[in-house]
Amino acid sequence: MGIFDRFKSQAQHKAKHVSDAAEQEVNEKTGKKYTDQVDDAQQKIEGATGMDRDRPEQP
Repeated sequence: MGIFDRFKSQAQHKAKHVSDAAEQEVNEKTGKKYTDQVDDAQQKIEGATGMDRDRPEQP
């Protein structure tokens, strides 16, 4: 693993942490009323930025 790969890995880890924190904050502010919509938006943003995660498909 090269030095740039290591930086990229660390940046992606931090970005995922920030994404999760933002999702949690929005859910708290909205009283968890829009949890499904917030999760869908988070997945779309992460996909667009190349941060796809292994998440189970939701019905």
